[in-house]
Amino acid sequence: MRDKEDERVDGGRRIWLIATTVAGGIGGVATVVPFVSSFAPSEKAKAAGAPVEVDISDLKPGDMKTVAWRGKPVWIINRTDKMLADVQKADNEVADPHTTNPFSMALPEYCNNEFRSRTDHKNLFVAVAVCTHLGCTPTPRFQEGAQPNLPDDWPGGFLCPCHGSTYDMAGRVFKNKPAPQNLDVPPYMFTSANSLVIGKDEKGEA
Repeated sequence: MRDKEDERVDGGRRIWLIATTVAGGIGGVATVVPFVSSFAPSEKAKAAGAPVEVDISDLKPGDMKTVAWRGKPVWIINRTDKMLADVQKADNEVADPHTTNPFSMALPEYCNNEFRSRTDHKNLFVAVAVCTHLGCTPTPRFQEGAQPNLPDDWPGGFLCPCHGSTYDMAGRVFKNKPAPQNLDVPPYMFTSANSLVIGKDEKGEA
């Protein structure tokens, strides 16, 4: 009789253990799911990296517009014919004329040319306004000629106020400067004659 009673007790214990284990497992899953989902990017984080569409209808020759993409300033510059000519003149003065050593992103194939822009809109230059030395934001110095902190034969371009790195009108760093690389050119495409989107091109989003 005792053996049968022991079997009933052991059987009852097994049922109790299975029940509590299953309940604990369900509770564990209920606890883990919200915890794991907390690792998913928030809507705000997604928006921070989303492509940005820019109206360029008011961008006259020689003008520049700055927008934010992924938390960084991005320039859109409508270069004049003179500015484009200055880019060609600077070929022998810049450290990496063909951007063979990109900074934080590869140069888009459609910008792999002397003006680092799309050939059908070669006047429009798009670049991430972050100095490749220590991350400061360069300032536009489009005026040519002698001026403070610039050489007498300055062709026009950008000056980093932090440590003096200079870039030409295609965002290429001049030789013998602290910055080691050219400014980044992000993926972009034109959505109409008066607008472009930064962070997206024919291959998809960056």
